[in-house]
Formats: sequence, structure tokens, C-alpha cells
Amino acid sequence: MLYYFFQHIWPDFPGAGLFNYLSFRAGMSFITALFFSLLAGKKIIQKLRQMQIGETVRDLGLEGQKTKEGTPTMGGIIIILATLIPVLLFNDLSNIYIQLLLITLLWMGLIGFTDDYIKVIKKDKEGLAGKFKILGQVILGIVIGAIMLVNQDITIRTKDFATQPQIHKKLGENFKPAEKSLKTTIPLIKNNEFNYESILEIINSKWVKYTGILFIIIVIFIITAVSNAANLTDGIDGLAAGTSAIIILALALLAWISGNILVSDYLNIMYIPSIGEVSVFISAFAGALIGFLWFNAYPAQVFMGDTGSLTIGAIIAVVALFIRKELLLPILAGIFVIENTSVIIQRFWFKYTKRKYGTGRRVFLMSPIHHHFQKLGWHENKIVVRFWIIGIILAAISIISLKTR
Repeated sequence: MLYYFFQHIWPDFPGAGLFNYLSFRAGMSFITALFFSLLAGKKIIQKLRQMQIGETVRDLGLEGQKTKEGTPTMGGIIIILATLIPVLLFNDLSNIYIQLLLITLLWMGLIGFTDDYIKVIKKDKEGLAGKFKILGQVILGIVIGAIMLVNQDITIRTKDFATQPQIHKKLGENFKPAEKSLKTTIPLIKNNEFNYESILEIINSKWVKYTGILFIIIVIFIITAVSNAANLTDGIDGLAAGTSAIIILALALLAWISGNILVSDYLNIMYIPSIGEVSVFISAFAGALIGFLWFNAYPAQVFMGDTGSLTIGAIIAVVALFIRKELLLPILAGIFVIENTSVIIQRFWFKYTKRKYGTGRRVFLMSPIHHHFQKLGWHENKIVVRFWIIGIILAAISIISLKTR
């Protein structure tokens, strides 16, 4: 709203020119989201407590677990509102990337809210059936993937479409400022551009025409995997919010670089027109997460619930897809990968040993892996801070990977 007002209605207003700068709008989005979550968060928590929207904690035999009984959940509402307000104020809402991120924020927030509502209001511990959660994620994946395929505003400029005058002269009439492409980037290698159609070319060159279908399937998988992994990570106070804030801040930097024609050319990475606007959205999301962490840090005054965790994972996945860094997620979102993998290993090994020996055996004392460390006697704070440190290291590696090729 403010962006539109100062750009189109009152551009001569003193200071209106600041809204031309992504850095200013990103900073203002971050501050607005942070202060909103801090100021409004307390009132939202009080309201949730008055409505008796509290967590019913399943006894897992963990120390201090019962003290969490009755802690308000659905705190993801704070994150969603604190993101939505600065985005509406400072983002260019005509940008296709922002429109899709708003759809992701509201759609996954609705799915998570429905699950939390069934659990805490209807007192059904099972919540929303898993098949409906997956269906919601699949629908989102189809929408995101299909629009990325057909929308003419979603383009890239690879190193072959560089900005130097000599390249312009060399290409002449064949020079294109941008192109529709399904190219992405592979981290840590020199020639890091990869086109998804190459997968089908290897199998059968006649199948290349189905690359769009393959791409949508990949988008569905990434959104579903990251969203559910974030949900699994939300197991102890501050873990999911803090880890996600680290990932989001790294993505904000990557989005800004990808959208800056000079910096992306210097780093020899894919330039993505109009993607810089995403850094404003991500900054708001980061501010909302950090503000929420104020209340979610041990001992938590509120839990984010599926309203928050499913939304966080989906936003991370969609942003990574937009900036063509989805193949970097196993590194950047390594904490999510570790948590998810620990559950897969635990379940697989338990079922395998039960079939073979008649009694199921476990690799970890409990999964996800943060509960394993709790069983070892580690305090929640120690687990969370160490996971944050690992997250910071992984984020640094992800950013450094821009030049280590």
C-alpha cells in the first residue's frame, strides 16, 4: 500500500524515493514484522489462553514435558499476521513472485490452522487427516509449478545472456535480456547450470516434451518434503523458529543477489528479473519469526503449531524454487534434512528388525533426533543452541558456495 502510494499517487512526497530501494523496503519490512509480532504477540497469546487453546502433551517420558501442558498453540497466527502486514505495506503486489508467496502463506496457514483447530478445539488428537495435508501440499505444488511454467514474467538470464557490452555486440539481434527456462543451479560445482529436461533426454529424447510434468512433480516433492520436515523440527521450544529464521535470512541474501544484475554477473550466477522483490517478503517473514521466537524461546509461552510449521516449510521451499536454488536445500536446510532422515531411519529399521527378529529395534533412543538428545539428558536449551550453530554453519556454506565452484 505504501509502496503503491508513494510510487504512483504521491511520488513527490519528501522521502518517497526511498521506496525505490529494495534495501530500504526490506529493512522496513523486517522492523515492522518484528515489532508487530512483539507488540501484538502478547495479546494474541492472551486471547488464545482465554479461549483455552492449549496444547495437550502426549507423554513421551521426557523431562519437563508435563510443564508444557496447556501452553497455547496456534502461535503460527502471529507469524502469518506479522508477515502479511509489512508485505501489504512495502511490497510491489503486482510482482508475480509476491502473489505466489502470499498464496503459499495463506493456503498453508489455512491447512495448518485447520489441523490445530481440530486438535485443540474439537479435542481430536489426530487432527486433520494426513491425506488431506498431503492433498493441500500437492495442490499448492501444482499451482506453483504450473504458473512457473506458463507465466511470462517468470524468466531467467544465465551466464550466456551476460550484461557486458561486448556480449551484446557479439550476440547482436540474437541477444535476449531473459528467457523462459527450467534451468536451475547445482551447488559447489563449476558449470552449475542444470536443465530438468536433461533427465528425460538421458532416458529417451522423445520424452523431453513432458519436462513440464516432471518439473511440477519435482515442485510438489520439494514443497511437501520441506513443509513436513519443518513440521517435524517443531518439537522443542525455539528449535523450528530459530532454525527457520537462519534459513530465511540466507535465502533473503540469495534472492537479493539473484535479482541484482551487477552482483549476479560478478558472481557469475543466474540473474532472475524481478526476483529481488522477494527479499522484501522474506525480510518480513524473518522479522516475524524472530519476534515469535521472543515468546517461543524456552520456556515457551506459545507453540507455533502446524499453523506455523507447515507454512514455514512451504515458504522456504517456494522461495528456493523461485531463486533456482532448490538443489541447495539439502545443505541450507540441513537441520530439516537431519530431523526428517532420523524419523525415516528409525521407522525403517524398526519395521525391518520386527519382521526379521520378531521385535522392533531402534537406532535412536527417540526420533526426531532432537528427542534422542533429550533422552541422553541434554537440556532443551543446549540442543536448540547447538542446532542453531549447525544451522548458521550450513547457511554460511550455502552462501560461500556461490564462489566455491
